[in-house]
Amino acid sequence: MGKGDNTRSQILGHALRVASRVGLEGLTIGGLAGELGMSKSGLFAHFQSKEALQVEVLKAGSGLFKRKVLRPALRKPPGVGRLRALHEAWMEWTRSNELPGGCIFVAASVELDDRPGPARDYLVKSQKDWIRTLERFINECKTTGEIDRDADSEQIAQELWGIVLGFHFYNRLIHEDKAEARAKEAFIEIMGRQKADALLGG
Repeated sequence: MGKGDNTRSQILGHALRVASRVGLEGLTIGGLAGELGMSKSGLFAHFQSKEALQVEVLKAGSGLFKRKVLRPALRKPPGVGRLRALHEAWMEWTRSNELPGGCIFVAASVELDDRPGPARDYLVKSQKDWIRTLERFINECKTTGEIDRDADSEQIAQELWGIVLGFHFYNRLIHEDKAEARAKEAFIEIMGRQKADALLGG
């Protein structure tokens, strides 16, 4: 990685942490430049506009998500064990030290849901890609025979999303001590309805 790429990576890492707390709209080139000890023109040269910065921050978030959540789960054998590892890593992601404000995608979805533009377009695409990946993990459970082949993968994916969103709320805002245990129990309950409960007891 060259010096320019390394500087850009450092900027995006810092911007991602800031955006998790103050939102994408809270990011400013001038503010980031001051926090990083750079000139405004120097930082502007990397991104050209606030919109471009927002998109690149979301891309950086996607890269971090893949490293922290997706890749570790892929090291597990296909099936419910892999899906559970994915789901638990996804919950852990919402309280990562690298994201002091919580999941950047949860925050951005609230911020951008009714605000058209490149950042929203990227967010929608990345989250649809993630849903398809989640459904692929669910379909693997059908292949291994751990859930019914007729199970509705889209329905299960949406319910798993709901668990993570609920965990984010109860853990980060309410500080509910039982949030994690309840989220894990909800995962087991969903899988149990798909004839997987006997495989999840351990």
